[in-house]
Amino acid sequence: MIPIILKELSTELEKLKLESVKINAIPVNTEESLTIIQSKFLGIPYLPLQYEYPKDKNGKPMILIAQINFEEIPHIENYPESGILQLFISSTDWYDMDDYKIIYHDEATNEHQTKFPFLMEDLYEDSPVYCEHKLEFIKTTEFGGTEDHRFNLRFNNMDFYEFCETLTQDECKTVENFLDATGHKIGGYAYFTQSDPRDYEKKVREDILLLQIDTDEQIMFGDSGIANLFIHPDDLKNKNFDKAWFNWDCC
Repeated sequence: MIPIILKELSTELEKLKLESVKINAIPVNTEESLTIIQSKFLGIPYLPLQYEYPKDKNGKPMILIAQINFEEIPHIENYPESGILQLFISSTDWYDMDDYKIIYHDEATNEHQTKFPFLMEDLYEDSPVYCEHKLEFIKTTEFGGTEDHRFNLRFNNMDFYEFCETLTQDECKTVENFLDATGHKIGGYAYFTQSDPRDYEKKVREDILLLQIDTDEQIMFGDSGIANLFIHPDDLKNKNFDKAWFNWDCC
């Protein structure tokens, strides 16, 4: 898997290897209907009976941006093998990243809510996800991500960008593709259009990528941006999502 141009760095790259699950997000057509417990971007959430629907600071219903049913994904170490993870954001005030909720349901039961008449069309006018998506999952291996602060590999005593200047155009493209951390995924290396926020906050420096949602034809955070959820490794192992956090940036 490691390109020939990077063979002399194989030992170092092997140490940086991480498992991740790539997500293929497919817009749902008018003839399809996803189940409430199914993984999805946008759509109707799974909520147990008597569970209060999430509301933003103004008391307005939030919208579900992502729902991951871990029973559907290939298992990667320390991530749950069951349960449902959800990201809700304010329908209007999500830009400042302080009006969102990350919820984890330890198990999905048949005893759940089925009717949400207050989820009217106007709630979704400013949604960064334009339509409901069904999700497909593929387990993969990553050897780095050039924007992730954990990727500290030196290339013949040069940083990544200096190294690329020494390569041909084709070689540079090969290396960029190999270390590409873009796309929708669970785990692995994070990508940013600006910079890694963990570089500036010591208390979250050890946090790892929980979920990443990238721009595509039917999803856009700001101007071709990308959204990430992060969590501390110990909290992930213990299925404690209370301190998981949401970040997005754009060009």
